[in-house]
Amino acid sequence: MDSFYDVVREAVRLLIGLDPALLEIVLRSLRVSGLALLVGVVVGLPVGVGVGLARFPGRRVVVALIHTGFALPPVVVGLFAYLLLSRSGPMGELELIFTQFGMVAAQAVIAAPYIAGISLAAVQAVPHDVRLQARALGVSRPAAVRAHLREARLGLAAAVVAGFGVVISELGAVLLVGGDVVGETRVMTTAIVAETREGDLAAALALAIVLLALALVVNVLLTRAQQGGGRAWGAEAEPTWR
Repeated sequence: MDSFYDVVREAVRLLIGLDPALLEIVLRSLRVSGLALLVGVVVGLPVGVGVGLARFPGRRVVVALIHTGFALPPVVVGLFAYLLLSRSGPMGELELIFTQFGMVAAQAVIAAPYIAGISLAAVQAVPHDVRLQARALGVSRPAAVRAHLREARLGLAAAVVAGFGVVISELGAVLLVGGDVVGETRVMTTAIVAETREGDLAAALALAIVLLALALVVNVLLTRAQQGGGRAWGAEAEPTWR
C-alpha cells in the first residue's frame, strides 16, 4: 500500500495533469447537479416566494411541510425514487432507472425543499412595511411585490447556492438511482466510494479535493450573500422601488 505522501503526490499529479477520467467524472457531476438545481429552482423558488408573500388558511401547515423537507434523508428519497423508476414501478416504462435523468430527478427532490425553505425565510426577513410604503407612494401591487423581492434578492441567491451545495455533495440517492455505472452515471461522490474500495486512493483523494473546493466556493458565496443581505435588509437601507 502506498504511503500517505505518495497518495497525495499522485492525487496532485492527477489534478494538475487534468486526468481525462477524473475530468469526465467532474463534468458529469456538474451537469447532473446543475440540471437538478435548475429543476429545484423552478419548483422550489416560486413555492418559497409565494408562501413567503401570501397569507392564506393552512399557511402554517405548508410552512411546516417545507421545513420538513430539510430533514428528508437523501437515501430515503433515493429509495422512493428507485421504487418509482424501477422496471416494476409505476414509472418503469420511462426506463429512467440507472440513468442521469433519474439522478437529476432524485437530486431535484432533495434540492427543492432547501431552496423553498431558504427563499421563504429570505422573503419573510424583509419588513412588510416595504410593500406598504410602496403602495402608499402610489406604486402598483405587482411593482410593490417586485420591490419586496429586490430587497430579498441576496437571500434568494443564497437559496440557489445552498441548493447546489446540497446536490453536488449528495451520495445516497444518486447511488441508488444511478447505480454508479462507469462512463454513464458515476459522479464524484459515488466515484470516491468506488475508488476507495478498489484501492485507487489517489483518484479518490483527487476527486475529494475537487468536491471540497466546490464546497468552499459554495460556503464563500453563501457567506457573502448573508453579509450583503444584512446590509440590504438593514434599517438604513434605501428603498429600491424608486
